[in-house]
Amino acid sequence: MGDERVGDERAEVGTTPEGTESHDPDFPEKFLTFMRTGWRDTSLPVGPRPEVPNYAKRRAALSAAFPGETLVVPTGTEKVRANDTDHPFRPGSDFAYLTGDHEPDSVLVLRPTGSGHDATLYMRPRSSRDNDEFFRSRHGELWVGRRHTLTEKATELGVETAPLTELPAALADLAPRRTRVLRGFDAGVDAAVRSFDEADRPGDKPARDRELAIAISELKLVKDEWEIAQLQDAIDATVRGFEDVARVLPADRPVAERLLEGVFGLRARHDGNDVGYGSIVGAGEHATILHWVRNTGTTRPGELLLMDMGVEGRHLYTADVTRVLPVSGTFSPLQRQVYDIVYASQQAGIEFIRPGVAFKDVHLTCMRVLAEGLSELGLLPVSVDEAMDEKSTVYRRWTLHGFGHMLGIDVHDCANARKETYRDGTLGEGYVLTVEPGLYFQPEDELVPEELRGIGIRIEDDVLVGPDGAVNLSAGLPRTADEVENWLAAQREAGPRLPG
Repeated sequence: MGDERVGDERAEVGTTPEGTESHDPDFPEKFLTFMRTGWRDTSLPVGPRPEVPNYAKRRAALSAAFPGETLVVPTGTEKVRANDTDHPFRPGSDFAYLTGDHEPDSVLVLRPTGSGHDATLYMRPRSSRDNDEFFRSRHGELWVGRRHTLTEKATELGVETAPLTELPAALADLAPRRTRVLRGFDAGVDAAVRSFDEADRPGDKPARDRELAIAISELKLVKDEWEIAQLQDAIDATVRGFEDVARVLPADRPVAERLLEGVFGLRARHDGNDVGYGSIVGAGEHATILHWVRNTGTTRPGELLLMDMGVEGRHLYTADVTRVLPVSGTFSPLQRQVYDIVYASQQAGIEFIRPGVAFKDVHLTCMRVLAEGLSELGLLPVSVDEAMDEKSTVYRRWTLHGFGHMLGIDVHDCANARKETYRDGTLGEGYVLTVEPGLYFQPEDELVPEELRGIGIRIEDDVLVGPDGAVNLSAGLPRTADEVENWLAAQREAGPRLPG
């Protein structure tokens, strides 16, 4: 990746230490003088993004929740992968939800006015040609490419901008008891804005700041039309990714899980921003490991392949879909029996979803069908009713997890919402959530027949709560056993393809 660069950790928020990288040669003055001259100034042809009004509405809603208080929302900094290499930067979800900006180190500050808040986006603007930053700093354009000017960013996002170097002074002037910070994203910001919350506990986020995180999460529960469109785009790309994988999945010989992971990743990078989370490609008994992301195994004819994958779109909204394929092309009778139980559970949950139903009741609906199926398989040590009793729940030995979660700009969206508005709350129109029941029979589980051991099946779809019930946004992929077999045969017949 060219010459190595040593990271310059910010000792103070909004600042970059003097000097250059620690390994830089002692350039002769003639070279430096030569590098400082002869550069043409250019401008980016930017205009307001069509989704700018959506961001403004979200900031206005957050403003209404905290009148008279300053709100500080950082996006976060680049994270070191190894030595002087960083992970690809992914903006903080709450920051991106409020601004649409994807650059590292930026900070949104909402200052109270008489009628609401004024928003300022503190950002690192394009490299100046007045000093050597553009060719010697790790933030320089010859290293990382063209950045927006303050004016270009303001035009594009419809928000006032200021250079990141002005942030320390802006934060130093804030009254702690009238300021809330989205903490945990930028250590410099966290240190710059002290908390005087009497309810603070060592190592815990201040209560006032937790309320800010809660408010943003609960705003994200209801998706607007633009967000639903972004989710649908990500889901449609995910459907294409599953098709790509099915087209290179041999029926008669082993293939590496990582090859399949890579094929899907190609689609994600081409049609979106990236994968929305680490792809789970579980062949055989690996399907019984819920978060199997090592993907070091191989498929085998006669076994099942579980794939839990999602494309993250260019605006960061992500899909989250799981399908199970019979590698040989058809399910065995026992595999089909287990698959049909999981399908019936998922279908019951989807049919139950509508505005006003309790999140917990969707869970219980799915789980009862699974418990009944486990009883039919002769596995439950008690009756279905006793197994479903909250003082028992022994069925969970083989179900392991709940029925689903909220979905949006995070794969596990709205995670900071209060229990009473999420897990203990009711579904509202505009919510988007996954429905993903599963059955998992561990290879070392001596309480199940040997022929069941190593079978893991989960079916997951992304569902919009519409006014009249559930809308399956991922219906482009088949769900019943017969449909899966026919779809797999059709993909294999079509043959491999490149995104385009």
